[in-house]
Amino acid sequence: MTVQVVLVHGIRTSATMWRAQIAHLAERGIDAHALDLPGHGTRMGEDFTIDGAFETIDAAVREAARRGPVVLAAHSMGGLVSCEYVGAPEAPPVAAFVAASCTAVPRGPGLATYRALARRFDSLPDRGMRLTEMVLARTLPEETRDDFGAGGYAFDAQDIALRSLSVLDLTRALRRISVPTWFINGQFDQLRVNERLFRRLVPHAELIVVPRTSHLVTAMRPRVFNALLDLAIATVSPGADQPERTC
Repeated sequence: MTVQVVLVHGIRTSATMWRAQIAHLAERGIDAHALDLPGHGTRMGEDFTIDGAFETIDAAVREAARRGPVVLAAHSMGGLVSCEYVGAPEAPPVAAFVAASCTAVPRGPGLATYRALARRFDSLPDRGMRLTEMVLARTLPEETRDDFGAGGYAFDAQDIALRSLSVLDLTRALRRISVPTWFINGQFDQLRVNERLFRRLVPHAELIVVPRTSHLVTAMRPRVFNALLDLAIATVSPGADQPERTC
């Protein structure tokens, strides 16, 4: 049995955001599956629901677990949903967890402000695409610049998805995570707001803050993120020494 990697995208984007990681893992001979959540990518015509997101992640994880230990890696909204999934009362078959750009509790004024800004951005004549493309051109390396939008942008699912996040009980779920876990954030990531809380609730987790990097850490610093995936894979590879974890 060999290690399997399941990759969960963030809001508005799709499985294509993981192209650099898929290519890296393919070079190593590691099986990887980047999924599309409801309302995103190849599933743009569907409605986003939080239950549908959990079902999609669970189906991918359980299918991968038939072939080997699973490393689940997720970004932003996908990371928040995956935190709740990994910390479920009945632990899913996840051997290690890499959570990128998602150390924020989506509740209260913070979530309301984020939704208001997203709606304002979406109300622009081109739904903010000109500004989005300008920012990506200035911040992302050429090798990953087109990956976030290659599967299309899920504008219509954005507010529904953000609103759905309020039902997550992350403080309870995080306490139940016992597998090897890494939180990785860019230095200038807006979702670092509850970084200390996440570390306190998952005391065995490691926190990595990448200097001079934004929320899009997976694409802005793909080699750094790929190195972290390699570490997670090495940690759970058959025959590797497994540190004891406490719930």
